[in-house]
Amino acid sequence: MIMVTGATGNIGRPLTRTLAQAGQQVTAVSRHAAAVPDGVRHVVADLAEPAGLRPALMGAKALFLLLSGDLHATGAGPADIIGEAAACGVRRVVLLSTLGVVTRPYGPTRIAMRALEETLRESGLEWTILRPGGFASNALWWAESVGTRRVVAAPFGDVGVPIIDPADIAEVAAACLLDGRHTEGVYELTGPEVITPRQQSQAIAAAIGSPVTFHELTRDDAKATMTRNMPPELADDTLDILGSPNPAELRVSPDIQRVLGRAPRPFTDWAARNVAAFR
Repeated sequence: MIMVTGATGNIGRPLTRTLAQAGQQVTAVSRHAAAVPDGVRHVVADLAEPAGLRPALMGAKALFLLLSGDLHATGAGPADIIGEAAACGVRRVVLLSTLGVVTRPYGPTRIAMRALEETLRESGLEWTILRPGGFASNALWWAESVGTRRVVAAPFGDVGVPIIDPADIAEVAAACLLDGRHTEGVYELTGPEVITPRQQSQAIAAAIGSPVTFHELTRDDAKATMTRNMPPELADDTLDILGSPNPAELRVSPDIQRVLGRAPRPFTDWAARNVAAFR
């Protein structure tokens, strides 16, 4: 059995579906009740209380570990999840980390994530670490404003990074959970090209078949919006990358091609698949 945390999110949902379609027994874990594919066991649990994960972990051979925003905060203890997994007999863990642990290693959230990576490496378990850059699905922050006013409001309109489709992350995660050849692999995951917020708004406009106006936010306005859903430290780290990406953050990684045998999906594909969210 494979346990998937964050199972109802933009990565966990397609990962759960992919594993189930591959004939795997899957336990999907999330904080709230949610629909899951037929045949998938769903468990409501909070990763902030690792001991409460034991019923979900029992019988699992592999774990996909995705941390919610609050578990990235200073003072959180996600390393205990790895200890619980090992105690329950889990043999393989695929950890969703972040590209920032190498591109900006001294931010507070990056320090905490690197420490978690090291805990996993030293756990005695089989492990794989995924380090994605920015997500295409962050564009869903604009869904309400596009749907009601045909406006995208974002900072740094003409500064881009190679954002990744979460479906690609899910496919890589599935490959790593199922194939031991990826043990001790560390994969940097990006999209196929650098794309700016303004270009993303144009792709959304093309997908919905209607003009969309781009409105550039100040950094302070953007942070005020972001901290509704993430710790301030993580918002600052994210804005630092979006506003002034360094060469490592602009690099298009070959790792999706290496793992999946195909190029990563462009943002236009993501926009086309998610068009209903913007109408």
